[in-house]
Amino acid sequence: MKPEKTPITITARAERHALREPFRIARCTTTHSLMMVVELHAGGFTGRGECEPHETDEAMLDEAVAEATALAPILAEGITRDELPAALPRGPVRNAVDCALWDLDAKRAGIGAAALAGLPPLRPCPTVYTLGIDSPETMARKAAEKTDWTRFKIKLGGVEAARDLARVEAVRRARTDADLIVDANGGWSMELLERMAPALASLGVRLIEQPLAPEADEALIGYRSPVPLCADEACLDRASLPRVIGRYSHINIKLDKTGGLTEALALADAAEAAGLGIMVGCMTGTSLAMAPALLVAQRAAFVDLDGPMLLAADRPHGLRYEKGLVHPAEPALWG
Repeated sequence: MKPEKTPITITARAERHALREPFRIARCTTTHSLMMVVELHAGGFTGRGECEPHETDEAMLDEAVAEATALAPILAEGITRDELPAALPRGPVRNAVDCALWDLDAKRAGIGAAALAGLPPLRPCPTVYTLGIDSPETMARKAAEKTDWTRFKIKLGGVEAARDLARVEAVRRARTDADLIVDANGGWSMELLERMAPALASLGVRLIEQPLAPEADEALIGYRSPVPLCADEACLDRASLPRVIGRYSHINIKLDKTGGLTEALALADAAEAAGLGIMVGCMTGTSLAMAPALLVAQRAAFVDLDGPMLLAADRPHGLRYEKGLVHPAEPALWG
């Protein structure tokens, strides 16, 4: 179903949401999530989208708001989701606008976003709970406390990479029942990966996400990892797929990277056609950022949409997280 081409007005604003506690990954530690929210208005309806322009740079957040606001003239002409990529490059700003267009089009059509995409009704998905880099004891304690969760993503890498195996071993001792994914965010060397991968395989780790920096991952060509490897920072959109093949067996689809739900769905199609497994990931956003990604999560082997669980407070009508599952959004939130 094609959306109506009617004039659209836009508002964009910056938001700063506190995290429950500092969250550390290989490249930085954050205490807040820096978000931009876009609202598109047409015919008495409002569609919303959210993105994280940068993890720590507030100037980039302000720049994103200005970039989105500058789209007012082309939105006034009634731009569609299919036309958006020609007007705006891939990235977080396009993601927020694209997801707001999906929300707006669904509301104007009187159907859910899933139906608009030609999908069956969305079902709850099992999502990981992410453990930021900390001492092995602290990470194990947090995993033990999340008794309703049986899937964990363990952040690793960076200057303390020598302690990474101890972190995974501690979490495994605390949760012998859990599925484990590790994410180095490009913080390992090839030498460290070759040492870590067999040990992680013996601990039952199911996936290693972005072990090497994208600019160094040529070393993965011909490497046969005992644990499947997943591209995150190395896979942005469909244009990334040729270099991913032969280095990774899975890709992590994030809407801020693809530039929105439209490209994310197309990337999922292309990845499946290329024989790659799919993971769906997120930044530390609110439920408004997670809701569109649930459309892609329906076909993913690994789901990482726990961003709102890391925040001190979510939005009204936020997604429901219960017994390891994230449930589809209420229409009052999105879609």
